Amino acid sequence: MGDALKNRRLIGTVIPVGALRTNEGLGIGEFPDLIEFAKLCKKTGLGLIQILPVNDTGYESSPYSALTAFALNPVYLRISNLPEAAAYKKPLDELKKKFNNEARFPYYKIAVAKLQLLRKIFISSIDKIKLDTEISVWLQKNEWIKAYAVYRRLKEANDEKSWKDWKAFQSVTAKDIEALWNDPKHGNENLFWVWLQFNLDKQLSAASEGIADMGIILKGDLPILMNLDSCDVWAHPKYFHLNFSAGAPPDMYSPDGQNWGFPIYNWVEQAKDNYSWWRARIKTAEKYYGAFRIDHVLGFFRIWATSRHYNSAYMGRFVPFAPVKKSELQKLGFDEGRIRWMTLPHIPTGEVWDAVQRQNGGSNEDVHRVFNLALDRIGNEELWLLKRNVKYECDINALNIHPAGKAYLIKELSNRIFREYDTETYAFLWNYRKSRQYASFSGEEHEKLENFLSQKTALSERKWESEGKKLLSALTEDSSMAACAEDLGVKSECVSRVLRKLKIFSLKVVRWERDWDTEGSPYIPYGEYPELSVCTTSVHDSTTLREWWNNEAEQSLFAAFSGSPAMPKSYNPGIARIFLRQAAGAASNWRIFPIIDLLHLTPRWYADDPASERINIPGTSNEFNWTWRLPATIEEIGADTELVNAVKELGATDSPPKTAKPKKPASG
Repeated sequence: MGDALKNRRLIGTVIPVGALRTNEGLGIGEFPDLIEFAKLCKKTGLGLIQILPVNDTGYESSPYSALTAFALNPVYLRISNLPEAAAYKKPLDELKKKFNNEARFPYYKIAVAKLQLLRKIFISSIDKIKLDTEISVWLQKNEWIKAYAVYRRLKEANDEKSWKDWKAFQSVTAKDIEALWNDPKHGNENLFWVWLQFNLDKQLSAASEGIADMGIILKGDLPILMNLDSCDVWAHPKYFHLNFSAGAPPDMYSPDGQNWGFPIYNWVEQAKDNYSWWRARIKTAEKYYGAFRIDHVLGFFRIWATSRHYNSAYMGRFVPFAPVKKSELQKLGFDEGRIRWMTLPHIPTGEVWDAVQRQNGGSNEDVHRVFNLALDRIGNEELWLLKRNVKYECDINALNIHPAGKAYLIKELSNRIFREYDTETYAFLWNYRKSRQYASFSGEEHEKLENFLSQKTALSERKWESEGKKLLSALTEDSSMAACAEDLGVKSECVSRVLRKLKIFSLKVVRWERDWDTEGSPYIPYGEYPELSVCTTSVHDSTTLREWWNNEAEQSLFAAFSGSPAMPKSYNPGIARIFLRQAAGAASNWRIFPIIDLLHLTPRWYADDPASERINIPGTSNEFNWTWRLPATIEEIGADTELVNAVKELGATDSPPKTAKPKKPASG
């Protein structure tokens, strides 16, 4: 089905399951609500529904912070549909009254309330559940469930702490897990988690089948990375490099980069069993989806990895990357002193005094303490190196020095060209050109260094292309699902080449599809989007189209691009129709728009505060993120004939531009 789907022109929408709203839910969307939502999509002519990840995240609201790669999230279970729940109508009604009228769903409170009620139901029906042969058969077909059930039980017993902080069983083997599973003292507790997953699988499977019967594609989302505190990392540590944290390099939005906290993969170890863990993930997803989104696909080519000794991602490096050897720098003519200058922070005396005393009011003693505890002088120069035992952020934070001294030294860690990460083996820092060392170089030294690093980057590009092709082939070669890549971020030409070769959709977010190398950064015409791509107006980490227009857009530039120079400054349904109609006519085979951007086609669903309609604000952690829900029930929204007709019009005018042609690959 995957190849046939790729050639179909589809218009769809994306929505988190938790955002679905019906009178049957308990304040949060549930798997059966997907069928009701699909009926609305059918009514409006949409042919695809994309959802965010639905794996169990425990008491964490972010769907990208899963405790497991396989188990589903219990918050999406429709309790009233369970045969064992027949006698629990009153507590269910009480939960509806408590949560159903909230503007955003209180994830943690709902997760706690649902699990407490589910446990009561389970205990009251445990004898019957133990005799259920359907559950027994299902258990045998899902090998991952034993480790997951044991992990969830132990996590509860340890007050929900990370497995790294458990009193026991921090390190386990397959035999240990089997013994924990068979422990008669905890058989009922293990079975509770099996019973939950059996019913979750049943409900999502039913929703998937119902959606397919309507002729609509259900598209899932597979996060590339796993939470450090997850069943999979705990049970299969050999598949991960636990000492490194994945993230993204510095950019205009995150000058220190992004440190996500997730471990990176040990692909060498995974290759030994032909990526069986990943293949099992894909096979599990196939039960529900006709297509899937590969989150952060760039990570399959190379991942930005930072030692866990650092908090920010500034000191990270790409893995893999062609290493820089000391012997190579020597061959370029750099002597020991120059190599030291390039690879270590060199701290001027005056800057320490300025940072601690003159700018922040520290005393003479505070300044001297910084020198005594953290720095070693270079001969008689007014330059200092960090002491040998002060290498990382954590080392500086552990020092008993003035806070301003700590902040200054942490900033100075990145003031160099290279960082040694193995014996006489270096990686260059992302913004090395801003270092005092680079600024001190002669023209000849600049040329020599730049040519050398260009060669290293070219070697790395070849590594990345080979790695990406190998890993993505393993993921997609045997799958019936159509694969769609989230390929946003700093990417090289090899990414686009591999995606085209493997027939994986790329992602085109209209506001960011611009020719950044041309003066004025003009927008790329919709007709130049590749057919094998997904065109969208917003993503879950961005502002909505409405908020973007009001607060971020270069309005005159985009209005001229749209051929509507008189577009008003404040977003309204007229702007929404212009934007969405043009995007719907993009050359991309799939056009998938966030539901909130579609709702703005009519004035009825505009929130007073546009910022309240966001799903997530990256770099923040609070009760707001990931808790957006529809402004009304699916039934009420479906009764808005103006909206239904406006969405229908997107499909009625759906035809690729006559000027459609392959987009020129972006330069590295």
